[in-house]
Amino acid sequence: MTARSPRFTESTQGRLRRLNLATSLPPLMIAAAVLLFIDVHAWWHVVVLAPGVAAGLVAFERWTANDLARVALPGVIVAGAVWPLGVLLTGSPNAYWGVCAVGSLALREVRRRRALVVAALFSYVAVVGAARLLVERDDVHEVLVSYVLIPTALTVLVTVMTIVGERFYDLIRELEQTREREAELAVVRERVRFASDLHDIQGHTLHVVKLKIALAQKMLLRDAGRAEKELRETYALVSDTIAQTKELAYAQRRLNLSAEIENAKNLFEAAGIRVRVTREAEVDARAGEMLGQVLRETTTNILRHAQATQVQITLSEAGITIVNDGVAGNSPPELRGLSALRQRVSGDGGELTVEQHEGRFRTAAMFPSARAGTTAAGREHDR
Repeated sequence: MTARSPRFTESTQGRLRRLNLATSLPPLMIAAAVLLFIDVHAWWHVVVLAPGVAAGLVAFERWTANDLARVALPGVIVAGAVWPLGVLLTGSPNAYWGVCAVGSLALREVRRRRALVVAALFSYVAVVGAARLLVERDDVHEVLVSYVLIPTALTVLVTVMTIVGERFYDLIRELEQTREREAELAVVRERVRFASDLHDIQGHTLHVVKLKIALAQKMLLRDAGRAEKELRETYALVSDTIAQTKELAYAQRRLNLSAEIENAKNLFEAAGIRVRVTREAEVDARAGEMLGQVLRETTTNILRHAQATQVQITLSEAGITIVNDGVAGNSPPELRGLSALRQRVSGDGGELTVEQHEGRFRTAAMFPSARAGTTAAGREHDR
């Protein structure tokens, strides 16, 4: 047996584990208790049959944790030993329950000759059940039905259901990998957009600088004043480009909030994430620039750090709120970009809050409506 390497992310694995434990483990425990109650006729019967039940429950619990490989072989050995003991010693037709549960689950760890292993499991259940004829020959029909036909048929059914379930989980894995690739592609697109902005700033400037220096060289001897003017303009142009590059690097370039919302929506949809945008009111245009920076940084964080399936963007008169799911862990991660923005938002009279609760991450930037226009106007005046 070889372990199958897990492909689920931690958050997805945790959700599937909780779902399986909540929906499947209680019925399995009830079924095990009922079977023990039916088959136990003496105290020592519990000693013989309980290990098989325990092996089945432990195997299922470890399967939900994607850790079955560690207990598969011991579980098969224990459950496989309980079945013949139940047939020959206690007369328990339901003692196959453990080997049925452990065997069907352990098949997912078999990578070679799986068909042969499946046939061996069915044959083992049937042959051991038929061994009851060694101690009970009076009613052959009853033995064949209770110890051979029913255990084998149910083992076949459970195994088929397990294999079908495995195909279902493989499909989920493939979908998750596809979503991860789309999220990575969305981040790449965002980087390309940044590179395009950088090219727009520096490419045009470098071309103009080249022309002005060439012109200054020609004018140096014929018109020194003109040459000096061209050099001063070149110096001012380079200084302005440096400032614009710094603004771009620190997400301080003027942004259009509506354009940023549309861009975020396109990025999320490209990554397979459902997006809902609610516009409760229009934000002051001058405060919208800062909110656009918050939205851009939050979008990048969601694509990079979360396994989100849905995002809610709410635009109110006071600010913007972004809520996404697919967050692992119990505490918010350290996000340096948002930390830097928090200081800038606070400096403009607003508040940036980051919260995490029950797998959902909430980022909210609020400017009190009475102050938003004032602070933004002051910032515009300073420029």
